Amino acid sequence: MTLSGRRLGVLAGLTASAVLASGLIYSAQAAEPSDADGNGNWRSYRLAAELRHAIREQNFKDVIDKAPPGTAAAARIAAKSDDGYEATPRLGARTFAPAAAAAPIHQTPNVDAAVIELASDGRTLSAANVLLSPQYPGGKIVPLDRNIATDQVRWRKWDDAEWDNNGGQGTVDAIPGRENAPIDYMSAYPASVLKLMVGFGILQLVDRGVISLDEDYAYDRTGAPNTACGLNVTKPIRQFFDEMQTVSRNESTCALIKLLHQKNAIDPLNQQFKDLGLPMLQLVKTRPVDGGGWGNTQMNALDTAKLLLIINGGPGTLWTAPDGTRVTKALLSDSSRAFYLKTLGEQGLNQVLSTTNWCGRAYPAPGIPQVTPERWINQADGTVKVDHRVYGQDVRPCQDEAEVRFLHKTGLVDTAGNDAGIVHNLPGKARRSFIVVIHSNLGDRYTDVNRPADPPGVFPVAYSEKYGLLGRAIDDLVTCHRNG
Repeated sequence: MTLSGRRLGVLAGLTASAVLASGLIYSAQAAEPSDADGNGNWRSYRLAAELRHAIREQNFKDVIDKAPPGTAAAARIAAKSDDGYEATPRLGARTFAPAAAAAPIHQTPNVDAAVIELASDGRTLSAANVLLSPQYPGGKIVPLDRNIATDQVRWRKWDDAEWDNNGGQGTVDAIPGRENAPIDYMSAYPASVLKLMVGFGILQLVDRGVISLDEDYAYDRTGAPNTACGLNVTKPIRQFFDEMQTVSRNESTCALIKLLHQKNAIDPLNQQFKDLGLPMLQLVKTRPVDGGGWGNTQMNALDTAKLLLIINGGPGTLWTAPDGTRVTKALLSDSSRAFYLKTLGEQGLNQVLSTTNWCGRAYPAPGIPQVTPERWINQADGTVKVDHRVYGQDVRPCQDEAEVRFLHKTGLVDTAGNDAGIVHNLPGKARRSFIVVIHSNLGDRYTDVNRPADPPGVFPVAYSEKYGLLGRAIDDLVTCHRNG
């Protein structure tokens, strides 16, 4: 991999004093060496400082707001009642060009970024979490302990109106008992990244023999509100699962959430996340009648990354839960983890931290250099079609240049843009293995100053290209860790 001279200069110039001066103060619990090279927490110190630098370099505050507070466009968004669903082609594509009232964003957006660097066998080498917000416009490094956890953040539940009109400050606590935490942060809505939690719950039912992936499930939403959950339909559970993860189909997600309700698995799943030390993973207040009503779901980047750490697997103890229980990959069977990883690797929406679906276009900028799953590629002309989304670019040049597999899940609503996944280098390519999660309020309400019009007949670019630029920067810095 070719790293930019500027990036190499940043990495080479780091010193322990510079890292500590950056504001990184890890808990004393983290002083015990835990990485493979015996250097204590130096890897994590360096990763955190570099991650904050990469976020700063994107200048997220430079985006354009298509619905500035106080405009008619903002009022229309505030009046919508979509229960937190992501727009899909079946619901009609949103308009992604700047609106007449578009203006520069009025404050620094919220960006929650987590990276866990992995050894080739899945062991954790280092971890970092950085928060950007109106309160932390230069980026705030979150102190992490040896369990890749923190009690130093007062997490607040996302609220669009509070972000717009209260200086980006939330007022409702997501975790009780954190009132005196030194960092105060409103966690962005996860959008369709919540489907990672649903998939985890479904595969635990499979492992317990409660359901089988190959059995048919008759989804019946009779009596439910008229929402994005679709129509009554019967399909194998395996198909619902695939559609939920690879094309982000809301209807399939509703079906699987209803199935979890029918098996009385929602409350135990939420409690399990708390017991595992993942308190910000909560699938709450969904409707048993149809599996809809996702708007109160909460996730943060760090706990999402640790969920992916379980799915990825690794030897021994991944971390220790608050009650002293050792958390291991055994929370899912080997077969379920393999199935989950394969499904995430078949992701069709490569358009956030990676942008290979638009290979060759000047916009958006290239992101993580992943290989695009062959199932979506037209073998005659190399173009990608995912469900009803036509991307229109020959991706074969990017296939030839690909360096990694990216097993991931994206999410998008007006005020949420998210990507969460696992990166592994392809054989013969520069070594790196890591988990990366970005949760932000920069959804399709926001766009870039330099955004060109999309070619006619193709699926529009819905996210700021700053996500792709950040994805490439993170891939660069982790690669340098392993090979520098």
